[in-house]
Amino acid sequence: MILFSSALELLKNINKIMKTLIIDAVSEKIFLVIISNKNIYTSTYKNSKNNFDKLTLLIDAFLKKNRTSINQIGSLYVNRGPGSFAGIRTSLSIVKGIHFTKKIDYFSFSYSDFVNEDKKKINNWIEVPSLCKKYKIKKNLINPLYLS
Repeated sequence: MILFSSALELLKNINKIMKTLIIDAVSEKIFLVIISNKNIYTSTYKNSKNNFDKLTLLIDAFLKKNRTSINQIGSLYVNRGPGSFAGIRTSLSIVKGIHFTKKIDYFSFSYSDFVNEDKKKINNWIEVPSLCKKYKIKKNLINPLYLS
């Protein structure tokens, strides 16, 4: 009985591990990333008007595919550009909506925030949360960087 009880506790604790969701829709592809401990799950989609219109559905399907619910997300990271106006506007709006409804912490980064870093580190999704912490990136959704 004790073994069974311990197994249930372990399962409960595994489900409590908070995950990170990264949304990057500024370039020619939309990138969705889940970081859970040292595991990383990614998905890419074509950067198109059709996909921007259904970005929340793509995020929902991505979470389900990786057996994650929005309630398991502890922090959100969104790329604020420079890049596609529609991609930035859509992803920022979604992050604001998730934050408003679920009170999940969010951070809005730009790769230009990390100019002093090695390119390998910048291009590694798992590094985004630590880089945001290092450079004290906050909830700065006010100043997106659009390309002309």
